[in-house]
Amino acid sequence: MRPVPVEAIAWETWSEGERYGGRVRRLAPRGANVGVHIEELPPGRQSCPFHYHLHEEEHLLALSGEALLRLGGEVLRIRAGDYVCFPAGEPQGHCLVNDGTAPFQFLMIGENKPHDVCLYPDSSKINVRLARLNFRVADARDYYDGERSGESPLPLKET
Repeated sequence: MRPVPVEAIAWETWSEGERYGGRVRRLAPRGANVGVHIEELPPGRQSCPFHYHLHEEEHLLALSGEALLRLGGEVLRIRAGDYVCFPAGEPQGHCLVNDGTAPFQFLMIGENKPHDVCLYPDSSKINVRLARLNFRVADARDYYDGERSGESPLPLKET
């Protein structure tokens, strides 16, 4: 890939209801092993649902402005120049909330693993990326639930 001026990459604006929204410049091509985004979080918005990944590591570098970082059970102020890593498998959710009056811009770098599983503690959901399915934690079952473990597997006939 040849060098590309970041300003030449168009912003993509997105929102989901009143809570979530912002805009993003996707620097890495879709389908790359690593996602690289410059994101802008407007005042009064949250970056994404509070979550953590089992197989993907993410890195955030604050570029301008400030916001609140929910990290596990803490709420921390994050400002331009601050860096944070979200290691894979750490059961500590994260998201950003812009409580200020100016946009918050940040660089986000994260792995794109097709077999990732993402957990959402606030809504008690689990996302299985490859299957494109979301489940409630309350739906969890024992490994043998629904199986006929009290029956013999025989007779089984060859075809």
